[in-house]
Amino acid sequence: MTMADTRERLVRAAADLLVEGGRDALSTRAVSAAAGVQAPTLYRLFGDKDGLLDAVATYGFASYLANKHSLGESDDPVDDLRRGWDLHVEFGLSRPAFYLLMYGEPRVREARQEADAMLRRIVERVAAAGRLRVTVERGAQLVHATGMGVILSLIATPPEQRDLELITAAREHVLQTITTDAPDDTVSDIPSRAVALRAALNENPTDALTPAEHGLLAEWLDRIARRAGRGITRRPTGL
Repeated sequence: MTMADTRERLVRAAADLLVEGGRDALSTRAVSAAAGVQAPTLYRLFGDKDGLLDAVATYGFASYLANKHSLGESDDPVDDLRRGWDLHVEFGLSRPAFYLLMYGEPRVREARQEADAMLRRIVERVAAAGRLRVTVERGAQLVHATGMGVILSLIATPPEQRDLELITAAREHVLQTITTDAPDDTVSDIPSRAVALRAALNENPTDALTPAEHGLLAEWLDRIARRAGRGITRRPTGL
């Protein structure tokens, strides 16, 4: 058996123990015994228990991201955001021990980067469609924070006491907060147009502007978008 095979065997054994008994079940002795591997081999491969936990979290993210990729993209980025939310919540509630390890550990950052990038990409598509009323950064943060809050709240609640309608209510509330209906030609839609232009310039930078001018324009567009985030969408007067 190669070291790569041994490593995978240990990670799978740790993943099974995590599902069965939670993080407390992940002692190096228990994982070594479950994998049929000597403890020194575990330390040689992972360094310590923290290294093993990082590997298990990465294993969990691989499963989550495979499901995320399988969703694909539709012509409606807002609906894609909704479907991504549902998948995220379903994963968290069906594999709570994994979710707590993946999102509850401050150290486990690298494994989350691809998941964060996928969420940002969907929000950027919403912006490019002219349907985002806040900046891409703010939109992604609100979706992530709200979804994570819902999942952690439900995980902490006994299954028989969970209000599953909270999932849909929170989802639609955050979508209503950060998105607009299909873009129209009204002047009051200026903030979402600013977000859309900002996203388009990020995707396809123009050589008509110098880097300094591009940065200044981005700052102005972000300022307009942030006004929308404070609920300022009034139609300008005197124009």
